[in-house]
Amino acid sequence: MDQLAAREKLEQDVLKGLRRPGKWYLLGLAFCTLLFVNALVLWGYQASQGLGVAGIMHPVGWGVYIANFVFWVGIAHSGTLISAVLYLFRARFRTSFNRTAEAMTIFALMVAGMFPLIHLGRVEIFYYLLPYPNQRNLWPNFRSPLVWDVFAITTYLIVSLVFFYVGTLPDLAIVRRRMTGVRARIYSFFSLGWTGSLGQWKQYSRLYLLLAAFATPLVASVHSIVSWDFAVSILPGWHTTIFAPYFVAGAIFSGTAMVIILMVPLRRTLQLQPYISIDHFEAIAKILLFTSLIISYAYLVEYGLAFYGHNQVEMELFRYRALGHYSVLFWLMIICNSLVPLTLFIKRLRRNLAYLFVVALLVNLGMWIERFILIVTSLARDFDPYAWGTYTPSWVEIGITFGSFGLFFMLILLFVKTVPVLSMSELKERL
Repeated sequence: MDQLAAREKLEQDVLKGLRRPGKWYLLGLAFCTLLFVNALVLWGYQASQGLGVAGIMHPVGWGVYIANFVFWVGIAHSGTLISAVLYLFRARFRTSFNRTAEAMTIFALMVAGMFPLIHLGRVEIFYYLLPYPNQRNLWPNFRSPLVWDVFAITTYLIVSLVFFYVGTLPDLAIVRRRMTGVRARIYSFFSLGWTGSLGQWKQYSRLYLLLAAFATPLVASVHSIVSWDFAVSILPGWHTTIFAPYFVAGAIFSGTAMVIILMVPLRRTLQLQPYISIDHFEAIAKILLFTSLIISYAYLVEYGLAFYGHNQVEMELFRYRALGHYSVLFWLMIICNSLVPLTLFIKRLRRNLAYLFVVALLVNLGMWIERFILIVTSLARDFDPYAWGTYTPSWVEIGITFGSFGLFFMLILLFVKTVPVLSMSELKERL
């Protein structure tokens, strides 16, 4: 009876989040929606006036839009990786974060997919990127990184959606049992007739293991493709072989920080303290610290390769990053990504949720700046000094950037009221 009571209490506690939203929830949802609507208005303005309203110009042809694309793809790649890898290694603290991390993956990919379209300028002809049979016998240039990104994002989004949806089936059946009326019929449709029989659990376990094993290498390969957007060029600072592992480590780093940013307030507002302990946060903080060390090592390797090779152009570029027009952003990136996470070596700070939340915010700030520095400085200081220039984002780009965060957090807030944020079936296994 004690176990049955514990399972009943678990369902009640987790399903509290699906109740009628309160005032603060609606205010937060309205604010995020307003940011997103503002971004859509600015995008429409850019479409009508032309790409000239953005700060993009020669020699910096890629700016904030591509930095946002790489940032959100990185956030997306970490979610499924955290869930899949920790599942394969049977990490017990995974059950506290996996559902939100998987949802974060899908929403971040949706946001990331917008930015290549925004950057196109003439978004109405985006279908030229899609390899479909047509009467003109025109095919995309498969040597173009833009086409690689279309394939990478589409493949990863499909796999992530299937992985997320399969994982929610047992919980959707529980929600179906506790709902009435139209909501019960909706959850009944999406639970696909789940009854929890032994045969269903056997098939479910097999499929979930297969998807986790498939998603893990896919994450590494897809974000490597994003890194090759830069590495296949001959520009100084980009044409290097370390970009694939460097980008994958950066994706895990920023995504882990975003999981912390989401779960700290959700744990408090949904009163999930019995199921998300301080020990769980300490475990994920160790992942954050470990990936920070990898990123810091990559920074050192970049400078070492540039100066050890005695290539004057490479040396000038890396000197420019540290001492040139964007030096303030560069050193802020070093502080946020390399120095601040070192404080997590102190156990007391790893277990302080308020401090961990601030560190995660600084990490994501630093990772966005890293993408900006990486893209802009290499374009601003090419081989020919005659072509050098600087880049400053316009108010249109800044507004659309804030709107992307509004869209992401709006989708997260809707997710919280639609699907249980914790996997009840996996938590019951622990009971």
